[in-house]
Amino acid sequence: MVRYTQATSDGHLEQILELQQRNLPKNISAEELKNEGFLTVEHSFSILKEMNEECGHIIALDHEKVVAYALCMHPKFSESITVLKPMFHEINLAISGRQNYMVMGQICVDKNYRGKGVFRKLYETMQAKLPEGMDTIITEVDAKNQRSLNAHLAIGFTELKRYQGDDGKDWVLIVL
Repeated sequence: MVRYTQATSDGHLEQILELQQRNLPKNISAEELKNEGFLTVEHSFSILKEMNEECGHIIALDHEKVVAYALCMHPKFSESITVLKPMFHEINLAISGRQNYMVMGQICVDKNYRGKGVFRKLYETMQAKLPEGMDTIITEVDAKNQRSLNAHLAIGFTELKRYQGDDGKDWVLIVL
């Protein structure tokens, strides 16, 4: 039985990184990339831990094995990951100075657990565990990652804006 909670140990963080590695474009086929979705950011253990100390990442555990995660990224980390700096810039333009949001930094569900409601439950848990004073979750999806975009829209996210990043990719900024 899958249970949902916040990451509380280095072991949880290490398992998040293992699941992340299995879903990066460099480690999956072109067919998987198109049909299953993909991750964009490769985190270091140290930044993952720092982020977790500010707001615990949401994890799905099956017999203590991390089978899915949604990373919580407080706005104070806006300068910590180079590839995400443009996203924070666009968020600030779109919501003009509001600070009552948490960024969902990355979401991933193990292949064996997809299509079973895990994605939705991760976000429900994240909403329930937002720090006091925060009432909004914002994230972005690579416009080419149609599976992820459709999944987010299906659970209630709405589009804030589309933009082209410094990397030349098209991004969709969405809010829940």
